[in-house]
Amino acid sequence: MTSPPMIDGAFARWLASRAGQVLLDLRTEMGFADTGALKSAGDKVSHDLIRTELAKWRPGDAVLSEEDEGSRLAWAAEVNTGAVSRLTSDRVWIVDPLDGTREFSEEGRSDWAVHVALWARNAPSPHGLVAGAVGLPAQHRVLGTDYPPAYPPMTVEAAAAGERKIRLAASRSRPPVFLTDLAEDVGAHLVPMGSAGAKIAAVVTGEVDAYIHAGGQYEWDSAAPVAVATATGLHASRIDGSALKYNEADPRLPDLLVCRKDLATRLLAALQRHSG
Repeated sequence: MTSPPMIDGAFARWLASRAGQVLLDLRTEMGFADTGALKSAGDKVSHDLIRTELAKWRPGDAVLSEEDEGSRLAWAAEVNTGAVSRLTSDRVWIVDPLDGTREFSEEGRSDWAVHVALWARNAPSPHGLVAGAVGLPAQHRVLGTDYPPAYPPMTVEAAAAGERKIRLAASRSRPPVFLTDLAEDVGAHLVPMGSAGAKIAAVVTGEVDAYIHAGGQYEWDSAAPVAVATATGLHASRIDGSALKYNEADPRLPDLLVCRKDLATRLLAALQRHSG
């Protein structure tokens, strides 16, 4: 096998693509009769591949993965945060080997993803993400910062109406309780789908105009898609408008807004009215 790309953005794309192919193969091999077994196997096979390749090709970098034992406990009182190597590392890969595990286990669904992002201490942006890729294996595409997609065009619907008709991606299983009222306030349609990665990818490609989440997430849920979204030129922030920050001692990052830049002020104002 040839060596992977040296440039971090291309390496992230390569890694997300390889993990995605393994997940597609697993779906074919196991089928969908035992969804619990398929979910567990998917998390493990993708995590093992990503961890192995990062150890081989980026041995000096730290890793924060959803599937690492203890990754959700870094902030707990009983854990010495000084012993968490990523907090003193200059480069940290933040990965979600399988985002949207539920959708992965359902036959015919394509809204699940592989997230690979790189955080760097000296990055010029507030979020610190310098490379990333979102693999959408069942959609046969990978979105990456090495070749960021063009800024999404205005929808045909909005152009025809002479005003913007907002399409708002919403969680299938746990949308924010205020989202229906907010959508009515700004005249938006809710578009349910799974996987944070798939929802942000839909904003990047122009299939929807915005994604709002406030039901609790971790850094690995949004790092790679936010890296790609901001490389594209989209707005990404917390729902109060503050900057998203990664590689924090506490990896919980419970809310975010990703949207077209021309919608940011309007949606942040609506969030202030409805999310309090």
